[in-house]
Amino acid sequence: MQVAINLPNDFVAIQTADVIEREMRISYALALFEAARVTLSKAAELADLNIYDFIRMCKENRIPVIDITREELLQELESMELNP
Repeated sequence: MQVAINLPNDFVAIQTADVIEREMRISYALALFEAARVTLSKAAELADLNIYDFIRMCKENRIPVIDITREELLQELESMELNP
């Protein structure tokens, strides 16, 4: 599916269409992932990045990749130690 948007000419003049498309895909994928509307792998696919590069983009944009509290993590680690 293609989506077309109108951008001001002065904005388009400073970047190529390919750069704009790439940045918009990444921004949209980050927004959807942050809102928990898509999985990490689906967001990476939408951004046209491998999962590791998408995780790096999340880090650069301060979007948590793992949604777990410190307490939940400690509890999980505790249960792992009790059940080897």
